[in-house]
Order: sequence, then structure tokens, then C-alpha cells
Amino acid sequence: MADTLTFSLVSPERSLASGTATEVQIPGADGDLTAMAGHAPLITTLRPGVLQISGPDGTDDYVVTGGFAEISAEGITVLAERALHQKEMTQDIYTDWVNEAKAAHESAAGDAVDSAAKLLADMVAVGTHIGLDPNQANL
Repeated sequence: MADTLTFSLVSPERSLASGTATEVQIPGADGDLTAMAGHAPLITTLRPGVLQISGPDGTDDYVVTGGFAEISAEGITVLAERALHQKEMTQDIYTDWVNEAKAAHESAAGDAVDSAAKLLADMVAVGTHIGLDPNQANL
């Protein structure tokens, strides 16, 4: 099909998804973007967010904490720092991820403080978006 592209999502632990997609919504560090067949080549860093893959079999959502996405003529490859299918994300896992972001913010110094604050804010926003409670994370 001319309107599809290949897609692959991997984390250090495992390959999470691969196949054909019609569009992929990517939480880019500089803003969200939607990649489809014919998209200009691009490499972007990821921020914590929800990566949504739409394809012939429907839509799948994955929670990512960061990483990189490469869009090329061959397709889209996402290398995530951490990623889970949204159905696998529990309140306990989310709380751990938020607490790690909070600890990074508290220990940051100099120029890293702003980046750590943004990471923490993005992690809180992810939970709100997928229906988990950021207050459970003892913010």
C-alpha cells in the first residue's frame, strides 16, 4: 500500500512493536508530530509521552520516557529509553517513573535544572493523559 510505512519500536529491554503503520504520532522534545508515508527525513529526540501507532489493524498506544525517533524513506524507527504498551502501565510503574524524575530534578544542578523540571512535568502530564494519578507519586 502506498499510504503505509514500516514501523519499529524498541527499548533496551525488548522490541515492542514492528509492522506496517499508516501514521505514527510522536511526542517529540520540540513538539508533537505525526509521521506518515512521504514524510521528510527527520531525527528527533523524544520527551515523555504517548506514542500512538495507527495501522491496518487499529491503533496502539505506548508510553515512552524519552529516546529518539528516525523518520526515513524506509519507515520509522523509535529507540525509546523506556517504553510500555499503555495496557501494561500500572499505577505502581508510573509512580516509580515519576519518583525517578523527581529525584533527578532534586539532584540537578546548573543548566540541568530546567531540563529535569521539564522531564518531571512531562511525566506528570503523561499520567494525567492515560488516567493515572500523579498525586500517588508523592509529588
